[in-house]
Amino acid sequence: MSFLLRVELPDVPGSLGALATAIGSAGGDIETIEIVERRGDGVALDDVLLELPPSTLPDKIVSACQRLEGVRVVWISRYAAGASLRMDLEAVEAMTANPRRAYEELVDVVPETFRSDWAMGLRRSDDGPVLVRATDAAPDLPDQSEHWLGIERAQRLEAVPGWNSTVLAAAPLNGSGEIVVFGRRGGPEVLDSELARLGHLAVLAASVRAT
Repeated sequence: MSFLLRVELPDVPGSLGALATAIGSAGGDIETIEIVERRGDGVALDDVLLELPPSTLPDKIVSACQRLEGVRVVWISRYAAGASLRMDLEAVEAMTANPRRAYEELVDVVPETFRSDWAMGLRRSDDGPVLVRATDAAPDLPDQSEHWLGIERAQRLEAVPGWNSTVLAAAPLNGSGEIVVFGRRGGPEVLDSELARLGHLAVLAASVRAT
């Protein structure tokens, strides 16, 4: 089964090799490693997509990683999207392949691009928020969605009561009265770099649709 591991490690040569060796020795089979963020303090944040046999618990992987000096496991979870991570470039390709539906295409690719559980697109109307598009597992619109439509930049959203500690983020589409929202049940927290990427893709979706 597939798991997604987010890990903090020293941004120095050899760190990724040591991490891969530790995961392999614990029974994990790495499919993809993606650098999520490089920090100024010499630390990198990486996402590792890996396969585990049914007999191997994720706790074993966590323990193996954290035995390495300077390594900290931020989060590990089942990854239902399968054995490939969609990069930002692939998200752009999906939007440009169907410009008139760039907004809807963006909503569809957000869960894989940002490793979230769901995504939705909302539009402002005279009667309140309208759900334009939603992926599988997206919840019903909460009362807070009216306030979401007022955001002016990509940002984290306040938690919604009853949503099982779902971490939320959203970005507007260039003053069009539309936003894209994603949620991760239980985390991890949305990084500044992820907000920047989400904002960029939202602006790009609006630009592509206008061409």
